[in-house]
Amino acid sequence: MSSASELTPENPAKVWRDYFELTKPRITLFCLLMTLGGAAMAPQQMPIFKLFLMLAGTAMSVGSANALNMYWERESDKLMKRTARRPLATGRISAQRALAFAIVMGIASVVVLGLGVNWLTSGLSLFALLSYVFVYTPMKRMTPHALLVGAVPGAIPPLLGWTSVTNEITLPGVVLFGILLIWQIPHFIAISVNHSEDYKNAGIKTWPGERGLRPATVQALSYSIALVPVSLLLMKIGIASYFYGLTAFALGSWMVFLSARGFNPTKHTRWARQLFFASLVYLPVLTVGLTIDRLLK
Repeated sequence: MSSASELTPENPAKVWRDYFELTKPRITLFCLLMTLGGAAMAPQQMPIFKLFLMLAGTAMSVGSANALNMYWERESDKLMKRTARRPLATGRISAQRALAFAIVMGIASVVVLGLGVNWLTSGLSLFALLSYVFVYTPMKRMTPHALLVGAVPGAIPPLLGWTSVTNEITLPGVVLFGILLIWQIPHFIAISVNHSEDYKNAGIKTWPGERGLRPATVQALSYSIALVPVSLLLMKIGIASYFYGLTAFALGSWMVFLSARGFNPTKHTRWARQLFFASLVYLPVLTVGLTIDRLLK
């Protein structure tokens, strides 16, 4: 059994763990992997120290956005099973401390990326942070279209990796941005189907909750279909070759197939879980396929 000192909120290990949880570490790690992927696809190599600063600055920017999101939604998080144990929802961290922590990280990310990488990357990262917190987060209670708005900052990480190396926004970076933007729609529709009651309790507008399952399925299928040609654009512009193309086509077809299964009303719950799993597999496997493709060139 834990001792009383281990259970106190002032226990250093527990305090640091709670602050770490404010950054939503799994989401932050995912964004770092996408940023690293964008940098790896650039035509030049990045010095190790600059690479470290890119990842550190991006981690602070994403962590700040996530902590500010938790600060903003600390009351509604109490109403959802999947978020009720978050540090702010339970009161393990005060709102004032969480806000200060998030602001300091956000400012630090701008400085680190600006001085250590380049100001274009710093500006893009700041845009993603501000639009996620001050546009997408409040919009979630107004309209299900907030998903499309939130997909924009969510798609910026690979573009950050690209601009960190090239210091310019060019077509390959835009294509990487487009792939991640489109991917998010079926991914988050699957989440909203699986957690529809949670979102309803918290007052968050989702496509399944506001429009019904069939329109949500149409959305998921439409964007899954669009994901196929957009992902294949990397071949068209000469970044990738046939190994990547086969990988992208196979993954995209899998997403289309699973999205289409949502039209069967008896399979909605299973469909959403399968689509969510497929979306989690999609990006890592696509990145591996692109990496192998470039090694084979």
